[in-house]
Amino acid sequence: MVTRLWNYIWLLLWSLGLISAQDGEIKSIALRTHSLGAPYLDSDLQSRWFDFGGDTVVRTDKYIRLTSDRPSRAGWLFSRVPLTATNWEIEVEFKIHGQNTLYGDGFAMWLTKQRATGGDVFGFVDKWDGLAIFFDTYKNNRPGVVFPLVLAAMNDGTQPYDKENDGKANELAGCSSRGIRNQNFPTKARLTYFAEKSLKLELHYKTEGKWTECFDIPDVKIPPVAYLGFSAETGELSDNHDIISIQTRNLYQPNKPETGTGGSTLGGTGSKGGFMGGSTKGKVRTEGGGWGWFLVKFVLFGFAVVGAYVGFTAWRTSRRASRF
Repeated sequence: MVTRLWNYIWLLLWSLGLISAQDGEIKSIALRTHSLGAPYLDSDLQSRWFDFGGDTVVRTDKYIRLTSDRPSRAGWLFSRVPLTATNWEIEVEFKIHGQNTLYGDGFAMWLTKQRATGGDVFGFVDKWDGLAIFFDTYKNNRPGVVFPLVLAAMNDGTQPYDKENDGKANELAGCSSRGIRNQNFPTKARLTYFAEKSLKLELHYKTEGKWTECFDIPDVKIPPVAYLGFSAETGELSDNHDIISIQTRNLYQPNKPETGTGGSTLGGTGSKGGFMGGSTKGKVRTEGGGWGWFLVKFVLFGFAVVGAYVGFTAWRTSRRASRF
C-alpha cells in the first residue's frame, strides 16, 4: 500500500515537471505500423500494415516463411507505409533452418525507397536505394571469411550487387555469425539507428539471453522515408527462412531541449541528429521559466506533500481500526 502511494506521488510530481528522466536516458514508443506478430493476418486474411508476395507462406500460429526448404524459391515481406521516425530500433526474431548439410542462400532486411518487388538479390531488386542487411548463408567467393556472414550495404540506386563475391564491393560493415542457423532457441537481430550519427546491429544467437555486437558504424545516413522489408531466396541449395516477429520502436529523449523551428517530440521525422522524432505543431515548445512558474510549482508541490500525508494518515488509521 505504501509503495503504491509513493508511486502515485512520483507520477504526480513527474506530470507537474518537478522531476524528470535522467539526462541522456533514451525512451521508446512502439510503432504498430512497422511491428508484426502472430497471427499476422486479420479476418480478411490480410495484414493491415504489411504486404507479402512471391513464394511467401504465412502460418498464422508460427511464422511468415519467406522461402521453404526447396530450390529456386523467393519471397518478400514489406511495410505498407514508410518508416519516418528520425531515430528507431528494430528487433526481429527469425529462424534459418533446414535438413541439408549444404544450404543457401539467406535472407535480407531492407530499409529502402523501393518496396514490394521481387528480384535476384536475396529475393529483392538490385540497385536498391537505401540500406540492406544481408544474412548470407552460402559462400560464393570470399576467401578468409567465415560463413554465415551478416553484411550491411548502402546503395544510392545505381550500384549493382556484387553477387559473385558475396557483396564485397558493396560492404559497409559486417561480421561472421557461425551458429546462426538451426539454433534451438530464438535467433534475433536488433538494429538501432540515430539519424546521421550511428547504426548498430546486435545479434542474439550464441547464447540464450546474450546479445553480441556485429557492428557499430558512425555517420550513416539512411533515406528519411524508407520502407521496412524482408526477403529471401534459394537456388540449387535451399533452407527455410522464417520471420517470427518484428518489433519497431521510435526512440526519443524526453528532456532533450528543442532548438529552432524544427524542434520535435515523438514520432515521424524531426530535427537533424536529435534524439526525437516527429514535429510539434504551431509554436516551438520552450522550457518553462521565471519566478512566477517556480512559485506555481512550489505551491503544487506543497499540495502534493499535504495530500500524500493526509492519504497516508487515513490509511494508517484505517489499518489500526481493522485490528479491533
